[in-house]
Amino acid sequence: MQHKILKTVIVFLGLIAFFSGGAGVFLGPEYMPNGVPPDASLDSQYRFANVFWLAAAPALWWSVRDLYNRRHVTRVVLFIAIVGGFARLLSVFITGWPFIAFTAAMILELVGVPLIIWWHYKIVGK
Repeated sequence: MQHKILKTVIVFLGLIAFFSGGAGVFLGPEYMPNGVPPDASLDSQYRFANVFWLAAAPALWWSVRDLYNRRHVTRVVLFIAIVGGFARLLSVFITGWPFIAFTAAMILELVGVPLIIWWHYKIVGK
């Protein structure tokens, strides 16, 4: 039962990554909350960075098909999300708090994802 719940949570995280990354790539920063028309460099960088979220989704979905043998893929993708959370936290110190959805994303990345990795270790093992 715990395996099924864990798989569901990982699939859900993949959905978040897929839609967030897809919106970033195809809509750009101008369409995010409080978005302003960016210059070409910011727009390029924003779209590029969102490819990682877009790519994380199929990697997570592929990994849940075999939780044990693909456990390292799951953990690497989730670890990257944690590092992204620290980048968001750095931004808070430099520029202030972002829109509430991005604050929630940071909390998920810095609190929720480490808990999911811990749970993954508990269910799947090393």
